[in-house]
Amino acid sequence: MESRFQRIFLIASLLFSVLFAFNAPAFAGEANDKNDDGELGKIITPDIKRRTIKEADLNSENFELGLFYGLLTVEDFGTNEVSGVSFSYHITERFFTEGAYGISTVQKTSYELLSGGIQLLTDNQRNLTYYNLSLGYNLLPGQVYITKNWHFDTNIYFMAGAGNTHFADKNFFTYNFGAGLRFYATDWLSMDLSMRDYAFTHELFGISKKTNNLEGRFGMSIYF
Repeated sequence: MESRFQRIFLIASLLFSVLFAFNAPAFAGEANDKNDDGELGKIITPDIKRRTIKEADLNSENFELGLFYGLLTVEDFGTNEVSGVSFSYHITERFFTEGAYGISTVQKTSYELLSGGIQLLTDNQRNLTYYNLSLGYNLLPGQVYITKNWHFDTNIYFMAGAGNTHFADKNFFTYNFGAGLRFYATDWLSMDLSMRDYAFTHELFGISKKTNNLEGRFGMSIYF
């Protein structure tokens, strides 16, 4: 009798084990679903609002053509208007080369004005032209904000080079140094404020004299 009960108990235990084995994955799935809908559902939220970021869209072309206008101070010959054209090639984001050509007409010296009629230079000799080739370096790229949503990309740069100044029917080897601030109005147009120093030696008054001639200019350039 006891053996019969033992057999029945063993058969019941075996059936229960088989049923539990088949139903265990279902129970586990239900538990996971409850957890997903519970605490994990609160922590992990798939509804993320992405920000729209507008990157600076500067022209990738390397050539720059510009026009400039300003004032040129020539030692002993006053402050005079100057205008010209420049052409640049951007080697890298930092380094660039620039060739420039400018024209001006100088005033009379103080001696000529006070003497009454003496002229050291003729009218044609007062025409001054220069050309030079410089190497520039963009030191501090940045941005200038006009309003909260309106801003300009900028570059502060330094440059140095050499060239020639034609003045009083003579040519003078000239060193030039300068610095400026460039504003990028669009991806193809920029505005430029800069100062330049043109240093050369002349003998117009009978003795050798080293001069430093300062120029302040405003320019506009296009990229292509």
